[in-house]
Amino acid sequence: MEINLENKTPDIRHLNDMKEVLYDKEWAKTASNYELYYMYRGLKEENDLRYDITVIPARMLGKEFVKTKGHYHHQERGELYIVLEGEGIFLLQKQEGEKIVDTYYIKGKKGDFIPIPPQYGHITINPSKKDLKMANWVSKKCESDYSEIGQKKGGCYYYLESGWTKNKNYKEVPNLYSKEPNKNKPNLEFLTLKNHEEK
Repeated sequence: MEINLENKTPDIRHLNDMKEVLYDKEWAKTASNYELYYMYRGLKEENDLRYDITVIPARMLGKEFVKTKGHYHHQERGELYIVLEGEGIFLLQKQEGEKIVDTYYIKGKKGDFIPIPPQYGHITINPSKKDLKMANWVSKKCESDYSEIGQKKGGCYYYLESGWTKNKNYKEVPNLYSKEPNKNKPNLEFLTLKNHEEK
C-alpha cells in the first residue's frame, strides 16, 4: 500500500519525550531536544482497524540505538507491523504482576510482517544506518499504555552498540530469545477484542 506522506502532518516524538526510557542517562543530560521519529496515524481505516506509518531516522541515543518509547495493549487486542523500508528490531515482553514472564525479539526487513500478540508490550529499534519506515494495523478501539515501560525506565532489555543488556529496574527478567518474522500477511482477527464485552 503506497501512501504519499508529503502532505500529511505527523505526531513527532522528541528526545525529551523519551529521556525516562533511555539507557544512557549521562548522554541524555546534555543532549538537545531534537526530533526522533514521526508517527502518521489514521492514514486509512478498514473494518474498524486503523493504518498508521512510523518513520524512525537512523541515529544513536548515546550508547543505545534509536527506538520507540514502547507501550502495552492491555485489552485482548494485538497489533501488526509491516516493514516498508530499512530494518527494525521489535522487542516484545509480557508482564504478570512485577514479573516479566516472556520476552523475545524479531528482526524484520522490507516486506516482513511482525505480529504483536495481545497483552505484550513492545518497542521498535532501528539498528541500521538507514531510515526505518514501518506501517501498522491496529484496532481503532485499542488503547496504548506507555506508563509501565516509562516507570521501569525502558523495556526489559536495551539494545546497545555492544548488544543486548538487561534493564536492572525489572525485578526478574527471563532470557531473551528470537523469533522469525512472518513472510506472509497473517489473518487480522487477532487485532480485535476476543472476549464477550463487545458482542
